Amino acid sequence: MKRKLFLLILSAAILFTAGSCNKSSKYDRNFTSFESGNANQAFGAMGLEDAQDTKASRSRAAAPTSAQAARSVPRESDETGAPAGNLNEPERKLIKSASINVRVENLAAADDSVTAMLKKYDAYAASTGIDENSHYYSLRVPAIFYDFFLAETGSLGRLINRHESTEDVTLRYYDLEGRLATKKELLKTYQAYLGKAKTIEEILSVESRISELQYDIDGTGKQLRNLADRVDYATIDLYLQGPVTAASIRGLTFGERVYRLFSSFGGFLSGLAMVLLGIVVYGIPILLLLGLLYFLLFGRIGLAKKLWKIVKSN
Repeated sequence: MKRKLFLLILSAAILFTAGSCNKSSKYDRNFTSFESGNANQAFGAMGLEDAQDTKASRSRAAAPTSAQAARSVPRESDETGAPAGNLNEPERKLIKSASINVRVENLAAADDSVTAMLKKYDAYAASTGIDENSHYYSLRVPAIFYDFFLAETGSLGRLINRHESTEDVTLRYYDLEGRLATKKELLKTYQAYLGKAKTIEEILSVESRISELQYDIDGTGKQLRNLADRVDYATIDLYLQGPVTAASIRGLTFGERVYRLFSSFGGFLSGLAMVLLGIVVYGIPILLLLGLLYFLLFGRIGLAKKLWKIVKSN
């Protein structure tokens, strides 16, 4: 009876232990799977973030910067095929000038051609000069017609020489323009403040400053206008040489040489006469003054001698 009871208790204990082990193992498997799932979820989230970061990095690396994009965009070309300039750059200000010497067969016909060219290109002659066998013109030509005018001067006759020069005054031009605009704005400010001034001192001070600004504005405006005129109108010095003749290349005759000799000798005599006249006019009074000083100091009066005796006796 005791043996059966012992076996029953032992069997119950074994069954209870086996059930506990199965439950524990099931719990361990569930816990393990739970941790694995969380870990996988965590690593998956990290992988997603890494993937997004990597994608963003690649996108930034692949996307060009604004400067690269600007360089990569092809520049538009004009009708001639040359690349167009930057639209943001200010217009370049150039002063153009040229000197042309042309040999012509007929000076009168060449003068008529020059007059027609002036009307055609809306130019004008600033000054002219006429010699025996040559004519000179200082012409002001609109800068937009400068090249066309120069090209057409070749039809006047045979070109002897030609010189051109260009001066870039862009910085100076826009500097004057900016200074002028600033001074005008400052002048408006002082003029507005003048109506608010209450004391005589304030009114006089503001009016003085307004006067100075107006003077500066006038000077700066004059410089800008002169510079703009030189930019808008190019200067061309045109020399027209007449045909070469025997009279222009012949030597001097004997009579002309004698005349030049006596002319130069006459010039020498006139110069000598001027020197002698200068000696008489200025030399004699100087000599008289020196003699008077000598008489007063060392002559009969002897002021210097008397002064020396006084100093020596003391």
